[in-house]
Amino acid sequence: MIEPLHGRTAALDVAFHLHSQTNPQQLQSQGPAVIERGEGPRVFDSTGKEYIDGMSGLWCASLGFGNKRLAEVIYEQSRRIGYYHTFFSRTSHEVSLLAEELANRSLIENAHVYFATSGSEANETMVKLSWVYHTVRGNPGKRKVISRRKSFHGSTIAAASMCGLETMHREFALPIPGFVYVSFPDMYRGMNEGETPEQYTDRLASELEQLILREGADTIAAFIAEPVMAGAGVVAPPQDYFRKIKAILDKYDILLLDDEIVTGFGRTGNWFGRQTTDMQPHMMALAKGLTSSYFPMSAVVMMPEIYEAVAAFNKSGSFFGHGFTNSGHPVGAAVALECLKIYDDMDIVPHVRAMGDRLKSHLREIATGSSIVGDVRGVGLMFGIELVENKDTKAPFAPSFGAGFKYDAFAVDNGLVVRATGDCAILSPPLIITENDVDQIAERFGKALKQFETSIGR
Repeated sequence: MIEPLHGRTAALDVAFHLHSQTNPQQLQSQGPAVIERGEGPRVFDSTGKEYIDGMSGLWCASLGFGNKRLAEVIYEQSRRIGYYHTFFSRTSHEVSLLAEELANRSLIENAHVYFATSGSEANETMVKLSWVYHTVRGNPGKRKVISRRKSFHGSTIAAASMCGLETMHREFALPIPGFVYVSFPDMYRGMNEGETPEQYTDRLASELEQLILREGADTIAAFIAEPVMAGAGVVAPPQDYFRKIKAILDKYDILLLDDEIVTGFGRTGNWFGRQTTDMQPHMMALAKGLTSSYFPMSAVVMMPEIYEAVAAFNKSGSFFGHGFTNSGHPVGAAVALECLKIYDDMDIVPHVRAMGDRLKSHLREIATGSSIVGDVRGVGLMFGIELVENKDTKAPFAPSFGAGFKYDAFAVDNGLVVRATGDCAILSPPLIITENDVDQIAERFGKALKQFETSIGR
């Protein structure tokens, strides 16, 4: 039954709206949460209740909600030119400037940039560019993509096929052929007893090589990975993981694709997650923090060899056969340029490191006094707090119990938005948070945790 307080908006929503990542029956019985406005790291629902959005929306509102500088840029750019495209050699001043900025910041020498609208589109673009690259080099059979279990790379057909999540596959008979998976580097649950991080990464590298040999190196185009796995529960690899993975990939002429959609633009305490994890990719997919999601925009930054392959493929005068209506949207480009200026004005990297250290300290203190927090992990301003039945043995709660979602309900009651994935509660707050915001996040997180523990007799 929808509460009358939600009013007409909720009734219309239930009647006409199919939501992403939502149970339809639950929506029909409970109605939606109607979010009416935002201010800094906080949002307010239709009842007037205030929440600290500890997830930056969907990992994306890095500059919070209601940012006046971004709103003014959207207005002014829309007045100047509200839309144009980048097909047939067209461009705009803002798009050209943004391409230069991203290429220069990317750590990829002599890079080129391709613009799209979403992270899914950016990741699929990297796959298509990988196919062109290998075809031009005389290896058109190199088509398969290796991903990692529990990874998330998007919702379109190929992007969802790259996901290592059954929930992204089951309704749609995915993955399509050509996508294969290896283990992900989970030091909390993946390491064997007595195994060192170095031995663990050796084992994961060996698993990758065995998969390549089994599938055939002449059939594999690319390996895609997030520097830090967001949806898997904020899983950061051992420091030498990507160095060992890259050595295997180079041995078999397989491209390394960097999904920076969550981890880019300061989130991990560096400009890009690739710096945090010493990743050396051939291409990078950017989105979310690129515009703080004030405008839907994404980008692929590529090594010159990738661009040159596209040019070589079309040397006869044909056109690059790829594109989206809103690729290189002038309003999105203007917003992205202003975001980069704001990040620079904030001196974003030291700020994220300081706020992240403060929040991590709070979370570890909370974990010490909790009977059900098994692990607190994270980098920069993204953290995974794993809830367990038994801290000593790491025994998880029964999947049917739904510990993560039960905790999430207590967090919402206490005015804190988290992300429950399995039995992991995730925090990835806006990068603009202050010391006071950090302290309030920790206070609300701890209060909700105690209420949850009491509810299960702990």
